[in-house]
Amino acid sequence: MTVPHGFHALPLPLAQLSLAAVLKCGQSFRWSIYPLHAALPSDPSHEYRLCLQDRVVCLRQSPDKLFYRSVFQDLTVPPEVEAARDHQTLLWLKDYFQLDIDLVRLYDEWSEKDPVFAGSGKGFRMVKSLCTQYSPPLLSIAQPTLVITTRMLTPSESDCSDSASASPEPELESFHPFPPPSRLSAPDVTTTLRSLGFGYRADFIQKTAKMLVGAHGGAGSSVEGKEGPEMWLHSLRSMSTTDAREELLKLMGVGRKVADCILLMSLNKSEVIPVDTHVHQIAMKHYGFRGMSPKLYDAISEKFYNVWGDYAGWAHSVLFTADLKAFSDYGLLTPTSSPTYFSAPIHSSRKRDTVRLDHNAVEEVSSLAERVKKRRRISQTFS
Repeated sequence: MTVPHGFHALPLPLAQLSLAAVLKCGQSFRWSIYPLHAALPSDPSHEYRLCLQDRVVCLRQSPDKLFYRSVFQDLTVPPEVEAARDHQTLLWLKDYFQLDIDLVRLYDEWSEKDPVFAGSGKGFRMVKSLCTQYSPPLLSIAQPTLVITTRMLTPSESDCSDSASASPEPELESFHPFPPPSRLSAPDVTTTLRSLGFGYRADFIQKTAKMLVGAHGGAGSSVEGKEGPEMWLHSLRSMSTTDAREELLKLMGVGRKVADCILLMSLNKSEVIPVDTHVHQIAMKHYGFRGMSPKLYDAISEKFYNVWGDYAGWAHSVLFTADLKAFSDYGLLTPTSSPTYFSAPIHSSRKRDTVRLDHNAVEEVSSLAERVKKRRRISQTFS
């Protein structure tokens, strides 16, 4: 098909990335989806948009290509600047969607090793882990329930509305970048977050942001658009899983499960398995585990790693998605299915490490439908 006007085309089959699948499985919530008129079945049916700090990334997809473009505040720039920006966007896409990793090969390996995955994960091929931005995890780490719970989904777009828009185009004017750590550390943030339904966790977020800004610098420490705390979070990628987890556990409101979510979804620790209620139920239903004890978190993680290997966190995400009631009738063979709103790793061989289970490790997860309904009730923040 013809490349849409203003877009670039990246050859990429649906088997390696399906936006309709990946953006629906609860990893990130700041993507907005717009329906398109598709004249042919092979034409893109939706456009997906996400506001970064300096640009709005727009994506469309056909069965064999990913189309992308970026929109900036300044529309007229020299050709060499435009080319450099396009290259930056492409590098970001490859990192965010983990495009250097062969998803088909991983699914085949998991299915061969694990009959449970071969059965439960069969209908969820194309679900993969993402690698999120660093600013949203700064907010996430202060939440005992992290990104997959109601209170992380609900305010995610609202939290951004006091930031300058990254795009001058009329249909993109409502897009705002995620607030930097220095903004989240301001005293008035607690009141604003409480009004959005964060409750007592509002204090965790503001105080954690304040602590990180105090330790790593605020707006004055910005390098290439990232403040000191964001650079610090990025530096955790190069640490061992054990050391990175220990750093995260020092933060207010962060327990083992929250730390593991960040390790998997932002810090390229693809072998890490966050164990919550759903994962615990999967372990009992399919893998012979019984009861719950402080040692069980590590036992479940170790079992899954031994079965699935260095990408155990990815495989666990597939079974997690397949187990949710909100996805019981989801068919990945129809990539035009409209997701709602959508943020994790690059491979390496790592030894498993164990940490004691904290009392917040197993948590109840709201259904996606309930989270979306609540999100739509939030209209303003930081105004």
